[in-house]
Order: sequence, then C-alpha cells, then structure tokens
Amino acid sequence: AGAKDDSFNVLDLAEYTKNRPWWRKIFAPSSGSSAEKYNVATQLVIGGVTGWCTGFIFQKVGKLAATAVGGGFFLLQIANHTGYIKVDWKLVERDVNKAKQQLKFHSSGNKVSPEVKSRVDEVIIFLKKNVILTGGFAGGFMLGMAS
Repeated sequence: AGAKDDSFNVLDLAEYTKNRPWWRKIFAPSSGSSAEKYNVATQLVIGGVTGWCTGFIFQKVGKLAATAVGGGFFLLQIANHTGYIKVDWKLVERDVNKAKQQLKFHSSGNKVSPEVKSRVDEVIIFLKKNVILTGGFAGGFMLGMAS
C-alpha cells in the first residue's frame, strides 16, 4: 500500500553540456542574448562598467608585469657585466633560431582545427547577439586602460 517508488531520472551532464554553447554553460541555461532581457541603456551601463573595471585591472597588471620583466632583465645585465653570471650567447642564439624554425613550421600549415573554428564561431554569434553590451564593454575597456 505505502510502497516507495525507487525510480530515478538520471541526467548525464556530459551529454547535456556537449550541445550547449559555452556562454550558457557559464551564465546559466536560461541566459541567451542580453538584448532579450535588458533595454539599451542597461546593456550600455553593464558593458561599460565591466569594461572599465577590466581595462583598469589590465592597465595595473600590465605596468606591474612590464616593471618586473624590465627590472629582471636589468638585474641580469648587471650580474653578467660584473661577472656574477656568464651567458653563453652562442647557445642563446641557437635556441632562438630553433624557436624561429618551430614558428615557421607551425605557421606554414595555416589549418585551423575544427574545435578552434567552432569556438570562434560561438564567440562571433555571442558578439552579434549582444552588440550593444559588447560595444559598451569595448568603450569601458578603453576608458579603463586610459585612466
């Protein structure tokens, strides 16, 4: 009379997510184009604020990275000049030439893998659906880099 029903619905997440665009995996299944949810002013504000924050952070991190790389190179030059370290320039030149050959080899194929092409197509579709948000983000990013 009071028997439990022990049947379960099993959801295979791997199969479910294979057919979902990457932005829906990140933002939630119900999120599509922001144009469907927000008016133009809201999209511009959201895009502009997130773009400005991203640009500001990129600017600060970029300055820090440039200072670290430049300072490290400067210290290596001083250490080399004073004799603390010895640089084998022939070995450096050989490795640079090897790297150049590898770059020429990889760039001569000019074949884009289908996985990369599908990701690029997904990004382009997302940008087309959210033109106003993307424009606001780009403008905000430029302002963030400049401030």
